[in-house]
Amino acid sequence: MIRRSLRLRLLLAATGAISLALAIAGAGLVVLFERHVERRVGAELDTYLSQITARVAFDETGAAFLDGELADPRFEKVHGGLYWQIHDETADRLARSRSLWDSRLDLPADTPPVGAIHVHEIAGPGGTSLLAHERRLIFDAGEGERVLRLAVAVDRADVAALSAGFASDVGLALVMLACVLVFAAWIQVSVGLRPLSALRRALAAVRDRTSDRLELEVPSEIAPLVEEVNNLLEAQERSMQRARDRAADLAHGFKTPLTALIADARRLRDRGEDEIAAEIERTAALMHGHIDRELTRSRLRNARAPAALDPAPVIRGLVNTLRRTPRGETVGFEVAGEPDLEVRVDRDDLSEVLGNLLENAARHARSKVQVRLAANGPEVRFEIDDDGPGIAAAQRKGVLDRGRRLDSSAAGAGLGLAIVSDVLEHYGQPLRLGRSPALGGLQVTFALPGRAAGGHRSGEG
Repeated sequence: MIRRSLRLRLLLAATGAISLALAIAGAGLVVLFERHVERRVGAELDTYLSQITARVAFDETGAAFLDGELADPRFEKVHGGLYWQIHDETADRLARSRSLWDSRLDLPADTPPVGAIHVHEIAGPGGTSLLAHERRLIFDAGEGERVLRLAVAVDRADVAALSAGFASDVGLALVMLACVLVFAAWIQVSVGLRPLSALRRALAAVRDRTSDRLELEVPSEIAPLVEEVNNLLEAQERSMQRARDRAADLAHGFKTPLTALIADARRLRDRGEDEIAAEIERTAALMHGHIDRELTRSRLRNARAPAALDPAPVIRGLVNTLRRTPRGETVGFEVAGEPDLEVRVDRDDLSEVLGNLLENAARHARSKVQVRLAANGPEVRFEIDDDGPGIAAAQRKGVLDRGRRLDSSAAGAGLGLAIVSDVLEHYGQPLRLGRSPALGGLQVTFALPGRAAGGHRSGEG
């Protein structure tokens, strides 16, 4: 599914890029925060060092001690996380905060310059890790100078807790930001792919024959594709036009020999050779039917979407034509339907369908043919009934087959209903055969896309 969806692929790529960028940004922010906290903690340790320096005193034995307590209560709490220590290098004596209890700050065994602050990572009580700041200073103890090593240390767990809390807050904020950015990416992808949707609709219009080329404004990146498709459509149209012209030429070329065959059949019939004449007429009719069917298919394959058409004039024209035929003179035609009906079919296609069906009904009817039209939702339904013998249910499907005829005594190729089926199939509609409930003969029903304004219209002939 991912391979087939460009939208999903773009969204996944954007989501991946956003997630990676925010993860890197989040990690960077946490590192920067840790450095900031360490600098802030270091500044506090330096402040404590200054306070300790100001409060260093010596007792009567010369031992250094802290004159007064520091403000932070953690110095007085055992393993409270904040520690100070004074190491008298001259007398090798040690003073320390209550928080160290029986531990000591294991500072590196180096000799830093006097007055400079050194920073160390050392082990603390209970296996903790400490951040320590130390300074070597020289004090006047009255009996001479003393070199003291002053140190203050803080448990790094406090720094880690602050960093963890910051990371949690930042993570939540980044997740919310990721959701906003992914939503923005979805909007961006949707807007970016909108020209493709317009292109798809334009191609659908070409497929439905409502347009013969892609007429739409697209970004410059898609314009070459539209141009190439239009060039392809134009080349295909020229090729199809040449094919239609060749088919028409071929059909016209067959008509002259077919006319000659029919004339020969009449001459043979005049000589009394009825059987040979009938065979020639059947062959000529079959060839003529095939030509008509292929020409109809060629027209359907290359037809454009038609405009709305009122079927009533077409039906009246066909009925008037059939009344002038020998068979039509003996049949009464009744036409009934709603007013203002419209069907969206080509006029030639509608004439092809109704002409074949009405001619077939007139040929088999005893005395009456009925035509009814009615709106049925987005379609117009046609019903053609006759009072002839009808067709048995087991044989109805067979008459729609190519060249299949139930009445072999009548002239014709047996392709009329097959041609009708081809035309209706082009419009996505089936042809249904059944028994007429009113006249008892054959009922032919089909529907075509269309609409109606309402009302009622009827007439008879």
